[in-house]
Formats: sequence, structure tokens, C-alpha cells
Amino acid sequence: MFNNWANDSEVTKFLTWQPHKDISVTEFVVNEWIKSYSQKDFYQWIIVLRDTNEPVGSIGVVSKNDSIGMLHIGYCIGRKWWRQGITSEALSMVIKYLFDEVGALRIESRHDVNNPNSGKVMEKCGMVYEGTLRKSDLNNQGICDCCYYGILKEDYEKQYD
Repeated sequence: MFNNWANDSEVTKFLTWQPHKDISVTEFVVNEWIKSYSQKDFYQWIIVLRDTNEPVGSIGVVSKNDSIGMLHIGYCIGRKWWRQGITSEALSMVIKYLFDEVGALRIESRHDVNNPNSGKVMEKCGMVYEGTLRKSDLNNQGICDCCYYGILKEDYEKQYD
């Protein structure tokens, strides 16, 4: 994790967390995830390459609203693996799991307007662009405009009828 994505300022450029300065930060994060797995509603995964089992990114629920059944997904992947369909495959699997196993009614995600490739991942997974909120988020570039995407359970089910 540290070597493949967490320490890379280019990978974290549009994220809300700083690149890890040393491996102790990564170890702390992983240990916190491990502790959190005891909670039934903690959803965080490492993206691994199928052939080698090498960890190349992470994906998970970063926020939720139980009253409306909404889960918000965040993801990142090491630069070496950009534009290979790996993130899209991982997001598709997470969407399926959250609808089929968790019972989500809505899944959403967002990206900085200056990171359009992230939106392409969302669209590839059936998420629909819902709008851009101006100066609505803060990431490592500062205050930014964000594009929001979502998919509803009924829309997801129609795709697979």
C-alpha cells in the first residue's frame, strides 16, 4: 500500500487525505481498518491484481446515510495501474455487493472537476452524472467544484433484467 499508492502525491492529488510520509502512517491506517472490520457496517477493501495478488489501490464506503439507504464510495489506485479498467472492475463489484448483500438503495460518488477520469470510471459502472456543486469540497488542491454521480437500486436492477 505504501509503495504502490499511499505515498504518491500524484495519486492523492484530488483526495482528502495527504500522501503518507512514511510507512508508519500506512501501518496505522491498515490497523485502524482491521479494528473497524468488527463493525458490521464497515466497508473497506484493498484492490489487488488477480494474477499476482499485488495490492494496487483501495475502495470503500467513506460516508453513509442510513435513513435513505445511501452509501458514498471513494477509491484510489496506484499510478502504474491507471487507465487499465482495474478501478472500474472493483467499483462494479462493490456496487453489486452493496446493492445485493447490504441492501443499499442509492450509491453515490464524486470527483474534483479537474479529475475527469474518475467520472469515466463511475459512468462505466452505470452511475449517472447528477450535477456539479461549486466550491463544495476540500481536497489536496484546496476548495474545489465536485461532480456528483449516483445509481439507484432500481436502475441497477433494470441493467441486469
